[in-house]
Amino acid sequence: MPPTAGDTPNRQRTPLRSALLALLGALLPLLAALTLAAPPAAARTEAVPTATLTEVTGFGDNPSNLQMYVYVPSGVTAHPAVVVAAHYCTGSGPAMYSGTEWASLADQYGFVVVYPSVTRAGKCFDVSSPQALRRGGGSDPVGIRSMVDWVTHTYAADTGRIFVTGISSGAMMTNVLLGDYPDVFAAGAAFSGVPFGCFATTDGSEWNSACSGGTVTHTPREWGDLVRAAYPGYTGPRPRMQLWHGTADDTLRYPNFGEEMKQWTDVLGVGQTPAATDTPQSGWTRTRYGGTGDRAPVEAISLQGVGHNLYSYGMASRALAFFGLGGDGPAPQPPAGACKVTVTTNAWNTGLTASVTITNTGTTTISGWKLDFTLPAGQTITSGWNATYSPSSGAVTATGLSYNGTLAPNASVGIGYQATHTGNSAAPTAYTLNGTECTVG
Repeated sequence: MPPTAGDTPNRQRTPLRSALLALLGALLPLLAALTLAAPPAAARTEAVPTATLTEVTGFGDNPSNLQMYVYVPSGVTAHPAVVVAAHYCTGSGPAMYSGTEWASLADQYGFVVVYPSVTRAGKCFDVSSPQALRRGGGSDPVGIRSMVDWVTHTYAADTGRIFVTGISSGAMMTNVLLGDYPDVFAAGAAFSGVPFGCFATTDGSEWNSACSGGTVTHTPREWGDLVRAAYPGYTGPRPRMQLWHGTADDTLRYPNFGEEMKQWTDVLGVGQTPAATDTPQSGWTRTRYGGTGDRAPVEAISLQGVGHNLYSYGMASRALAFFGLGGDGPAPQPPAGACKVTVTTNAWNTGLTASVTITNTGTTTISGWKLDFTLPAGQTITSGWNATYSPSSGAVTATGLSYNGTLAPNASVGIGYQATHTGNSAAPTAYTLNGTECTVG
């Protein structure tokens, strides 16, 4: 083709083209080496996803126009558990997200968190209307159930591990949801709440002064009947309940705590006498009903001198342990009071032996037993008998062997170990058998 106006004839461009080709030939290997050594910055950034709080719309039946926010950690597990975190009056889903530990715990353990958010004035959940206190009746519980269904479908969530927790108004909603949907939720944790049905009104009011003042009382059976009436004819398993309340609560007064305990012990059929009582932290009194481990049917924590705004850092982790979401969760436990441990030690200058007797004081056989205990600082196990011990110091697990790993009711097994010490030769003070705290004596 003849050159157009402004072109330089080929014979005049040849030396320049040759020089450029030579330069390009020298640069190409260098450019290739740089590309292989350092991928583009954009590619490196995309390889590290960042989880954020996301609003979801169109999630299903939502008669009271709730907003739905969801937090899905970047490391979400396959078939994840789901925690619904319900806010306090004047609060919101985003406020619960930023003001509690649930998102950071989700990052650690891979579950999904749903934050329902009230849009009506006052921002209190409806725990009062007849619609709210009946399965499928309408109002907020229906919308929250739709949120759970959306998450279950979208993320193939484990329907056996759906939980709910809340503070104040959210704690009341926790009680309501466990009553309305016992087939949906596995457990709940209510911080400063009231029993199911306590806040009931018939005049459209969202506030019940008699209940908030702690003057509404019933027998355990009457409280239980209110829950059972929310889903007539239901005979399946009931969700476990963890309750928290401060003795100086002047918003939802402390008597409500005792009424909640009466209600849920009746609903779960575990009686009014605690299986275990302890003080996990100064000023706290914890009672467990129907079991003695972290996953007892009912667990109640009373905080001496603490007001309505009792929620503080670390409490969510305790609720998580109750749910069984911390790692693999505690092992299933034998019935309440199902084990007893006696121990004798013989110490010398830098060593000791410990002889331990484990007794199954329950009514069912324990198979594949594991005894957990913590050695005092400075002690290290050097050998043992009738069990394997791991690790050799700190929090130790003694595991039964093939010939003694089954304990029939009232049967005992003797184990022991030799250890070195640096001055403290005392025996451990607490033992758990397959996740259940044992009597020590």
